[in-house]
Amino acid sequence: MAVDDVDGTLAALGPRLRAAREHHGTTLAGVSRATGISAGTLSRIESGRRKPTLEVLLQLSKEYGVSLDELAGTAPAPAAEPRAAAPLSFGDDKAVLPLTRYVGGLHAHKHVLPALEDPPARPRLVSHDGYEWLCVLYGRLWLALGGQDLILTPGDVAEFDTRTPHGVANCRPSGPVEYLTMCGPQGERQRPRTPPAAARGTGDRKAAE
Repeated sequence: MAVDDVDGTLAALGPRLRAAREHHGTTLAGVSRATGISAGTLSRIESGRRKPTLEVLLQLSKEYGVSLDELAGTAPAPAAEPRAAAPLSFGDDKAVLPLTRYVGGLHAHKHVLPALEDPPARPRLVSHDGYEWLCVLYGRLWLALGGQDLILTPGDVAEFDTRTPHGVANCRPSGPVEYLTMCGPQGERQRPRTPPAAARGTGDRKAAE
């Protein structure tokens, strides 16, 4: 393997490990408890600030149920199937469907929180490296962001640095809530390219003249 290939594989390990953890449906704290590797070390590895040792990779490969070839991106690509991928269930309280399959950069997911029988408690807060964009599709979503409590309805969008403690819950007991997320593990933010409405109107008037 050429030096450039080795460097590329090592650079891709962090995002692959994060994707494997998210697909496994666990948090940094949960992996830390299961493997004995500190959550801080795991966070630095996922964000590319630290290279994992072979021992760490073996532990994480076993914990996530994936091979080292899969983590390194050297496993043969599976044959395409003529059916849509099924959502990944993260226990009884959430289902997540990954919308992107590539390594690195922004990752998109669709989340579904089921209806509740009882009024929800305030969401449990977590924090990690990155930046997240969230858009509600259906229902009413409770977004706890640091000391703030926001109720988002369809069409509402939120953006935040994921180092700020955050959590979500369904606040509509009579039905589920669906929302989309885009997360940049290196802190990437969305970059709007459309001009403000006022600017567009001015341009349209000049073009008409």
